[in-house]
Amino acid sequence: MAATDTHQAIEAVFRIEQARLIAGLARMVRDVGLAEELAQDALVTALSEWPRTGVPEKPGAWLMAAAKRRAIDRFRRDRMLARKHAEIGRDLEDERDSGTEAIEAAIDNDLGDELLGLIFAACHPVLSREARTALTLRLIGGLTTDEIARAFLSSEPTVAQRIVRAKKALGKAGVAFEVPRGRERVERLASVLEVIYLIFNEGYAATAGEDLIRPALCAEARRLGRILAGALPEEPEIFGLLALMEIQASRLAARTAPDGSLVPLTEQNRARWDRLLIRRGLAALDRAEALGGADGPYALQAALAACHARARTAEETDWPRIAALYDRLRTVMPSPVVDLNRAVAHSMAFGPEAGLGLLDAVERVPALRAYAPLPAARGDFLFRAGRLDEARVEFERAAALTRNARERAFLLGRAAACGG
Repeated sequence: MAATDTHQAIEAVFRIEQARLIAGLARMVRDVGLAEELAQDALVTALSEWPRTGVPEKPGAWLMAAAKRRAIDRFRRDRMLARKHAEIGRDLEDERDSGTEAIEAAIDNDLGDELLGLIFAACHPVLSREARTALTLRLIGGLTTDEIARAFLSSEPTVAQRIVRAKKALGKAGVAFEVPRGRERVERLASVLEVIYLIFNEGYAATAGEDLIRPALCAEARRLGRILAGALPEEPEIFGLLALMEIQASRLAARTAPDGSLVPLTEQNRARWDRLLIRRGLAALDRAEALGGADGPYALQAALAACHARARTAEETDWPRIAALYDRLRTVMPSPVVDLNRAVAHSMAFGPEAGLGLLDAVERVPALRAYAPLPAARGDFLFRAGRLDEARVEFERAAALTRNARERAFLLGRAAACGG
């Protein structure tokens, strides 16, 4: 294997293993910043050794062992606690079977999943909502600082500072990276659900890069949602989020054409929608509503997705109901993005002029000035209203704002369709 190919393989393995690596290390060293440094050290070691020795049979285990060795060196150098040194040393020396490891993990983490446990641990109340969400998206979701900034409609330096401060705050507070239980767990649930949903969203519509979707992120978010639903079966918002992700994921295969280009919702081949995922999503939505969570933000969004899932053709979509659901959602979860989506729904239900009227207020929100979906929506409304010259300008503006190559190509195609 050529050196370039080996380096690409190493980077691919690290992207897959990074979150679990950091999760395991954080449990041992009780410091999320140090855990991230050790994981990066392991990557550097792999980049040095694997081109000579080849990619090992179990690369994840190799990276963990390398990170643990670096931890031992650091503990020795810094004269940290001998107990912690011995603890990590035993992990390296003992050959334990997977059954024993599973039992030990269950003792420390009754959720049974190390990644989900780390999300709960990192969503600590010592941090602000924005800080803990940004931190967990960086560590567990594997999102770049730029991707997180765009998810928050914020600047990259602001998010970078937020993550640094979050790590320092956790270290200063002496937070033990343990899974909370009882009331403390419930108090962190909203932040955990937000993190999982933002991970899913990055997979459903990638912020940047050549690929429109990142299915692995969607699959991981859904997996975490299912584990949560099993662990906390009486929490309606968990089922609302799970319903939303299952129904949205059902459309992934139809969202892109064979060449990777974007296929809008109204033009998708609905025969390619995954009916099993839709049934799972509708069942989860029924469960959320039965638990009294019909007006929860995730349940309402799932109900919106269900309107599309139940329509056999795009023409049968119940847009007036979708518009009414958005009216309810904006009172439960007020945000400029919800207002933008509400304008889209009203434009589909009551005509493009209705949507243009609602956009006037949305455009005054500073956070949306560089948000590509806003001019894209205006361009669509203008196009459907027959105002093609104005529509072309908006589509071109949206194309200049997006960081995703596939989305940019789609928007430029719409601009070209306006003529002129």
